Amino acid sequence: MQKSHTKKVVVSILFIMFICGNIISSAMSLTIDNNKLFSNKSKIKNFKTNVISNDIKDSNDEHLSLNSESSLKIEDISGGIGLTFIVKNDGELDISEINLNIETEGLYLKRFTDNNTDISLLQAGASKKIAFKVFGFCFGEPMIYNRITITISGPNITTMKRILLVNVIGPIVEVMAIFINDGKSYDGYTLFSPEYSTETYLINKDGKTVHSWKSEYILGLGFHLLENGSLIRNCLTEINPAFPLNGGTGRVEMFDWNGTLIWEYELSNDHKCLHHEIEIMPNGNILMLGWEIKSAYEAIAAGRNPLLIPAGVIWTNFIIEVEPIYPKGGNIVWEWHVWDHLVQEYDPTMDNYGIVKDHPELVDINFGIPLGLVDWNHLNSLDYNEEFNQILVSSHIQNEIWIIDHSTTMDEASRHSGGKYGKGGDLLYRWGNPQTYQRGTEYDQKFFGQHDARWIEQGCPGKGNILVFNNGLTRLDSFYSSVDEIVTPVDIDGNYYLENGSAYGPKEPIWSYTAEEPTDFFAPITSGTQRLPNGNTLVCDGPNGIFFEVTLDKEIVWKYINLYPNTLTTQVAKIDLYPPDYPGLGEFNIKQVNNAPGNNYNSIIDFIINILKNFNVIYTNLLNYINNL
Repeated sequence: MQKSHTKKVVVSILFIMFICGNIISSAMSLTIDNNKLFSNKSKIKNFKTNVISNDIKDSNDEHLSLNSESSLKIEDISGGIGLTFIVKNDGELDISEINLNIETEGLYLKRFTDNNTDISLLQAGASKKIAFKVFGFCFGEPMIYNRITITISGPNITTMKRILLVNVIGPIVEVMAIFINDGKSYDGYTLFSPEYSTETYLINKDGKTVHSWKSEYILGLGFHLLENGSLIRNCLTEINPAFPLNGGTGRVEMFDWNGTLIWEYELSNDHKCLHHEIEIMPNGNILMLGWEIKSAYEAIAAGRNPLLIPAGVIWTNFIIEVEPIYPKGGNIVWEWHVWDHLVQEYDPTMDNYGIVKDHPELVDINFGIPLGLVDWNHLNSLDYNEEFNQILVSSHIQNEIWIIDHSTTMDEASRHSGGKYGKGGDLLYRWGNPQTYQRGTEYDQKFFGQHDARWIEQGCPGKGNILVFNNGLTRLDSFYSSVDEIVTPVDIDGNYYLENGSAYGPKEPIWSYTAEEPTDFFAPITSGTQRLPNGNTLVCDGPNGIFFEVTLDKEIVWKYINLYPNTLTTQVAKIDLYPPDYPGLGEFNIKQVNNAPGNNYNSIIDFIINILKNFNVIYTNLLNYINNL
């Protein structure tokens, strides 16, 4: 009893000291953090950056990073009474002239330690513990987060930066999340929207919001920043009872840079519904994915096994190209339907009867989960190749990617001949699971519930190859995710080679990213990837809301944790990075703004009012901290 009373007295004294100290410090000229972020506690890991020794001629060669004889680590970042961390030389060479800079951001955060520290020499295998003292008041939701940024640089050092989001109660620091922004990362702005959120954010490499757009509707998974600075996104207005599964959208909308709605298009009824992804064409038209319902009668007439229609209907996929009519609506100028390109060997009386393995250009209507699934394709990504005039889609259920011809007329797209490649709307190429056309076994399957298949863009290493986020669900060995790059067997005209009786190549990806321990990286749903001009690869771990950038040598050089909360999740389906010279950014003034959810305190009075409103939460947290000492 006496011990409990003593703790409460200590907490009360600390509480009064913290408020008084922060009232004084708030009068000082401290930088206001305009990007107030919230998060649950994040697991903190060690990350390594590499030092290029003087005897290596080309310090920009990405493939040298893991072969360097000396490297630095920032380890064991932890709070407590102040902040501590360890700088370690994990290599075989001594490192000299290490500059350590620590900056703080926050209205109610005061630094008591010099922000610059020089380490004249750190011998191979040696380490140095750094202690940093601060005083402030910022604790948990709904209180604002402060930032502490650790930067290490030097003549022979690749700059490394760790950005810490912290809770601060007087001298006590709690590290809530760590961002990474090292010198090897590619500069630019990342666009994303949390799932089930009405907001779309543009952040810089330090994780600060520089712009945002707000809609009336939650995101439907697809979005793009246009070259004129407008944002296009699909969204969900309401759940369509005919298409209740995840991924449905029904609406596409466009906002100008200032957030004004300038165009909208809707397609959601009892027969058809847009879903998942959209893609912008060079002519300004928009490709959209959609579902359409086929009755049991129609499915059986197409050769579907009646036992695979448990819901009485099946959904099949289509792609439409829409020419916008501003401010609302559009013309469908091209369309393609999976339903027009089927094969089956169940019912020989039907016109599309054939031996599946003899028709890799067609889709087997009876392939898939044995019990049958209403959404039997589940296309979940869409990309366009202007050079070849081809479209790339990801078929989640088939565990493969498909490429089709876009040069066809609408009539040709429904047939098996016509267009630039003479195959009409039939598949030009497929890869990931040759079981779908009976030219492989389960041991030949490469994709497992994949997402975000896209061609690597011009100006990026691997241009023209295909990059895919391979979720890894149902792998034979164990469940883990990878990012896979494949080189397609395509000639200069866009024709794909297929050896008679064999599966489409390649045998294996040319490059893959997995965690050092593969099962440490597993995103069973959503997620995405993008190759960057410097050769790095951007990765979105969708379910966990974590974005990171890896070099070709698989070194993590940038990391961001989505801390934008909503009532359901901080999950993010995909992300896109735009370089600083992207035309959609160049005409506008990119500046740090505060678009993150949470409280912003414009005066000390607002701050004190908020403390009083949340006194019980703050007091309880302080008491818990004392109990855990």
